[in-house]
Amino acid sequence: MKEIEMTETYTFQSPIGYLTIATEKDSVSKVHLEQRNGVISVNQKISHLQHSDLLYETYCQLREYFEGRRREFRLPIREGGTDFQKQVWAALREIPYGETRSYQEIAMAIGNPKAVRAVGQANNRNPLLIVTPCHRVIHKNGDISGFACGVEVKKYLLELERRHQ
Repeated sequence: MKEIEMTETYTFQSPIGYLTIATEKDSVSKVHLEQRNGVISVNQKISHLQHSDLLYETYCQLREYFEGRRREFRLPIREGGTDFQKQVWAALREIPYGETRSYQEIAMAIGNPKAVRAVGQANNRNPLLIVTPCHRVIHKNGDISGFACGVEVKKYLLELERRHQ
């Protein structure tokens, strides 16, 4: 008999909009910006008594990030994705806080220098916004376009990190 995986979610207001965290089993599986119209039911008073310890810890680490007190995340993650995407996402997590890399540099870091466009596509499919810092990837010429959540969000996150370096 196949075990049913329980997903727990929590949506909260962040400086960039409503973020939703999803956990499955003992891993964080998704952090994404809500981009839907209408009312989102948000419980702003999250506690470890109402949610799993992991969901509460993920929320706390994201809050610390936005306050400029956290530079890296220490969370068990579950990304899914192809082997190539997982390679790209692992390379993104190696980019230091407050720094950027080009798509070309990420392609070279994973040993596939001709895969610049594929790196961009993998970046766009990153399921763990901020935790896997896809916002730290820019074009070789310094242009910061091409962010799934919008250029303004990308600018905000990069500036937040520069201010707290």
